[in-house]
Amino acid sequence: MSILIVSGIEGVRNCAEVVSQQLGMTVEFAEGRRSALEALRKREFIVVVVDASLAECDPAAAEAIWDKSGLAIPVQINFALSGATRIVREVRAALHRREREQAVAQRAAAEAVEVEIRNTVSGLVLHSELALAQDGVPRAVAEKLRLVADLAGTLRQLLSAS
Repeated sequence: MSILIVSGIEGVRNCAEVVSQQLGMTVEFAEGRRSALEALRKREFIVVVVDASLAECDPAAAEAIWDKSGLAIPVQINFALSGATRIVREVRAALHRREREQAVAQRAAAEAVEVEIRNTVSGLVLHSELALAQDGVPRAVAEKLRLVADLAGTLRQLLSAS
């Protein structure tokens, strides 16, 4: 996992080294729009930190960087007022937010799949029982339908237990 820091302020490169050490991640430094876009073309980053002064002075550059950053977490910090400690804190907070968002999305997806499976199992049970209720169902077919209904019922109970 890598972080890209974009700033034209002198001394931020040293700050990037401190951030790298404290977070245990690779940190790349870009001095401006062109070098940031080049870095983003070469690799993916988990976080892209853009200096607020760059974003305010050249909003088009900041927008281009955000657009090319893909799934990276965008963080905007005023490097003129913030030190490495603040940057580390902001990046950690952004990473924690992303983890929480991903956990919520995974739970929602799992619940949606579970609902879909429950509905399908209910449909299997219902249609098997309706088919069994029909007159003139051959005995061999009736046995297969009972088996399907029993299996679906067992599956429904397992889903309800979990």
